[in-house]
Amino acid sequence: MTKLIFQSVDEYIASQPEDVRPILRLVRSSIQNALPGADESISYKIPTYKIHGNAVLYFAGWKQHYSLYPASSSLIEEFKDELASYQVHKGTIRFPLSEPVPALLIQRIAKFRAKEATDREMAKAGSKML
Repeated sequence: MTKLIFQSVDEYIASQPEDVRPILRLVRSSIQNALPGADESISYKIPTYKIHGNAVLYFAGWKQHYSLYPASSSLIEEFKDELASYQVHKGTIRFPLSEPVPALLIQRIAKFRAKEATDREMAKAGSKML
């Protein structure tokens, strides 16, 4: 079996089943709208969004769902009511392919992850100054 290596998010989405592609395009555009300055690439063989070189959010398509990663404990707590109907396990949020894409929720999650990453960078920079 050949392992697929993707050079771009377009290639990744094109490799998915035809009926899943529009869903993943909507997930992608939701993230891009929330993180307009983020760099889009492939990392760990899935779409990745980075700010200042640091990974903020990943997504991947699967047979029955698509996932967002990583879901920190603070993110899960912040969105616990909105995530109650989705599977959340070990830092992964699973959204069923059979349901409408919650684009606004995905945007809010992306912005939350960006803030977490920025806060972490600022804390790291502050500790270097001490």
